[in-house]
Amino acid sequence: MREINDRAVLQVKEKALAIRRHIVTMLSAAGSGHTGGSLSASDIVACLYFWEMNLDPANPDWENRDRFVLSKGHAAPVLYAALAERGFFPTEQLMTLRKLGSPLQGHPDMRKLAGVEASTGSLGQGISWAVGMALAGKIDKKPHRVYVMVGDGELEEGMVWEASMAAAHYKLDNLLLFVDHNGLQIDGKISEVLSPEPISDKFRAFGWHVIEVDGHHIPDIMEALNQARRVKGQPVVIVAATTKGKGCSFMEDRVEWHGTAPNREEMDKALAELV
Repeated sequence: MREINDRAVLQVKEKALAIRRHIVTMLSAAGSGHTGGSLSASDIVACLYFWEMNLDPANPDWENRDRFVLSKGHAAPVLYAALAERGFFPTEQLMTLRKLGSPLQGHPDMRKLAGVEASTGSLGQGISWAVGMALAGKIDKKPHRVYVMVGDGELEEGMVWEASMAAAHYKLDNLLLFVDHNGLQIDGKISEVLSPEPISDKFRAFGWHVIEVDGHHIPDIMEALNQARRVKGQPVVIVAATTKGKGCSFMEDRVEWHGTAPNREEMDKALAELV
């Protein structure tokens, strides 16, 4: 288990703030992209990249590295910001998001950017990919762990539940799933579009160990990650209650910020709050 202390919590909080600032600035420069779901995932991703996962940016293909799959691939800005802050590439490159020829495309492309473990974007496929990675690790008796994040709207995809059934059947305790449970998707509230509730009960029924957490409270996320490491014989899902657009008051819990980039004025307003 990793130690949770004030210094570690402060470091992760600072990285989460830096990630949010990167998200806002790169999306404003791009003029398009997904802001709300990138911001809602920032605290979780910061915990993974700056406290939990075993990585070596100087050797991104290291065999025993932990893997992270962003199944909700439209939230690529949060992944790119974390990779840049972690040292996989210069932070200046973030401003090339969605530009022609840039490796930072609208959805992650593992062929073009070191640190990206799976090319995702077609919802449901990322968790299926992660289950395959975890199963391969089990078969090969490798020490690494596989982390994956889905959006709550993504749970409407049938292949999510096929993958979940397989993960439990093969007892993939080297697999950890985060559900970014912000309650909104592109067409509105998940409760109105096609409700996946009760999310926790569904995963329990599929044979997963379930942990519920405030997805913006860093110490609680850390404790959940430590708890997940103690679970044996089951995959673990952390259902994280989050807020779409977290950190920018005028974006929070607003469905219109799902796939909208801030203009210059909105960027400046957001950055004034992200301090």
